[in-house]
Amino acid sequence: MSKRVLFICKGNSARSQIAEGFAKVMGIEAFSAGTHPKDSVHPMAIAVMAEKGIDISQHRPKNLDLEFAKTVDLIVTVCGEADEECALLPLSVPKIHWSLPDPARAEGSKEEQLEAFRKVRDEIEQMVRQLALQLHV
Repeated sequence: MSKRVLFICKGNSARSQIAEGFAKVMGIEAFSAGTHPKDSVHPMAIAVMAEKGIDISQHRPKNLDLEFAKTVDLIVTVCGEADEECALLPLSVPKIHWSLPDPARAEGSKEEQLEAFRKVRDEIEQMVRQLALQLHV
């Protein structure tokens, strides 16, 4: 039986979507949600995942559903804001936190912004690989 993991970020438009994308291709039953979801997945998150051959273009930001969150095996928060808010959630589900910078806040040229997304993407990929090993996927 596969482990069900919920990745939570404030906007559910970049980091948590990237984590969900990697986790799914690594055999983890993955979901993502936001404490304050944006309207759409960030186009640069879609672009940098496409560079890895992973299509998240059909993903949509979703609001954190507490009833659903109770059904997963692990919650991973991927931003400081979500970790602070999730610490207050009355959930008995185990939680871990990955402190990742928000690539959507990167400034500079389009290429510099893409580099920020690539850096976070690569960090998330390594963290999800480690998680998959820990979950014995």
